[in-house]
Parts: sequence; C-alpha cells; structure tokens
Amino acid sequence: MKAVGYTRSLAISEENALEDIEVDKPTATGRDLLIKISAIAVNPVDCKIRQRVEPEGQPKILGWDAVGEVVETGSDVTAFNVGDRVYYAGDLTRQGTNAQYQAVDERIVAKAPSSLTDSEAAALPLTSITAYELLFDHLEIKQQSEKSDEVILVVGAAGGVGSIMLQLLKVLTGATVIATASRDKTKAWVSSLGADFVIDHSQPMAEQIRALNIGPVTHVASLTNTGENIETFVEVMKPKGKLALIDDPEHVDISKLKQKSLSLHWEFMFTRSMFKTDDMIEQQKLLSHVADLVDENKIKTTVGRHLGKINAANLIAAHKELEAGTAVGKLVLEGF
Repeated sequence: MKAVGYTRSLAISEENALEDIEVDKPTATGRDLLIKISAIAVNPVDCKIRQRVEPEGQPKILGWDAVGEVVETGSDVTAFNVGDRVYYAGDLTRQGTNAQYQAVDERIVAKAPSSLTDSEAAALPLTSITAYELLFDHLEIKQQSEKSDEVILVVGAAGGVGSIMLQLLKVLTGATVIATASRDKTKAWVSSLGADFVIDHSQPMAEQIRALNIGPVTHVASLTNTGENIETFVEVMKPKGKLALIDDPEHVDISKLKQKSLSLHWEFMFTRSMFKTDDMIEQQKLLSHVADLVDENKIKTTVGRHLGKINAANLIAAHKELEAGTAVGKLVLEGF
C-alpha cells in the first residue's frame, strides 16, 4: 500500500525528511478495525515525533487524525461493521494515518459526523479528544446550560485544540471564556468560535484581564508557552483554581502554585491508548458526542486549509507551516 514516512529524523528543510513509500497492508485482529483512509489532518505532534523519534528497522509512518471506511474487523470487535464510515486519532505506539490503510483499536474510534465531508471530519478527532479531556476530565468544568461562575482563560486559542475547545465551552458549559490571540485574523477567528473576550498574548496579559472587570480566572487551559506564562497564571487565578497544559515546557516552577493551592494537570490524549487504560472506550464515547454536536449544527469543523492529496510533498508543506506557527485551524489532506 502507499504511505508517507521517514527513515531518518531530519529537519523538514532537509531532502527526504518525508518520503513516498510502499509498505505491507496491515490486517485486523482482536479488537482492531482495518480502515481504508480517505482523509487526514496534520498536527504539531507529527512534527515533534519526526524531530525526536528515529525509526527502528522500518520507516516510521506519522499521522494521528483520519476519516475512513471499515474494510475488515478483528474477531473481538463488537461496535462496528464493514462499511462503517469512522473517524479517530489513533495510537502513538502504532503506525500512523499517513497511509492507505491502518489498523486501529475500536475503542478509540467512532462513527464520523454524517454532515461533514471526509476532509472536514478529519480535522476533528485529535483536537476534540484533547480539548474534551482537558476541559471535563482534568479541569472538571461543569457541563450545564445556565451561566456559571467559572472563568476560563484559553491561551493560544486560535490553534487546532483551541478552535474546538472554544466551541465545546460555548455549547456545553456556562463558563465565561477569555481567549488569547495576537493577530487581527486570529482574533476574529476566536471571536467567531465563541470567545466572550479576546486578549493579546503578545502583551502583558494580567493587565488586560484585570481591565475586563469580570473577577479572577478560575481555570486556565494553557495550549502554548506555559513556561513563559506561569507567573501570569498565578497572578490572575483564583485560589484553588485549576491549570491544565498540553505543551512541553522545558521548565515549570510548580512551587509558584503553592500559596494559592492551585492544581496542575497535564493532558496527553494518547495516554488511554498507550497504556490500554480501563476507561479507554471513553474516547469512543466523546468522539460520538462530538459527532452528534456537529450533526446537530452546534459546533463546526475547524479546517483551516486543504493542502491537496496525501503525499510527501504536501505533508512536507504542512509540517513547514506548523513549525512556522502560522497555521490557523487545521491542515487537511485527502486521497492518494
């Protein structure tokens, strides 16, 4: 089958950083589904793995977002049938979605939103799982229709995770949402997705938050630059507030959280699949919930740009855009 992978960890500017390759088609056993992939999205984790992980013995295939059709089921599969159209983010310990076929555990797969095209649906799984787990598992934001006293600061809100997080907050919670963005384009984007207030993270944030006159921040979703912003978070947060992050800061001085008894949570959406946790099927449930919200026209896809077919040249372009930090919404590719 066709795939895109790499045999050496190289900078994206290097020749052969990603290559078009041919590999054996996997088979479905146990609880696995064999998916014929139709569309994918690209995420910062793809770049991180390419930069940090040297392949061992065979090319490494990246990609952790896909929409496709079930073409084969393992003997223990109970929730899906051949022909089902599904979406999922996959498993970091297995080969990725940048291939014509992929084997994936049914517990992290759900039926794709019927109202979206394949490329539109492919933009959603990884970021939806990350945002949903961060908000409701870690920060324990209340799901309710009436207005609450919760105030959440979402830092780096215009990216892939932020773009779905803002919508989940607007539709499922009563929290007041402060989003950060630094360009006119990204400010308009986060406003359109449901932010109540928008501040500029390239300027001192504490002063801007105080000027809103809405009281202290109860929750922080830090999606980027956590290490640089930790003191600001402590300053603006209410005692016993909750801070969750997804990035990889080299150093975070957690002693700064002590006086206010602030709690720190790290969201890593691959934990459930990597360790086969007892609640692994929660990812199937939340993806099904997101699909329902989409089909009910309550949230929308977060596609930023469609980059064409799934091949090495287009994936290299996607990696370059992500590494430059210029992407707004999700980058998607479709077909081989």
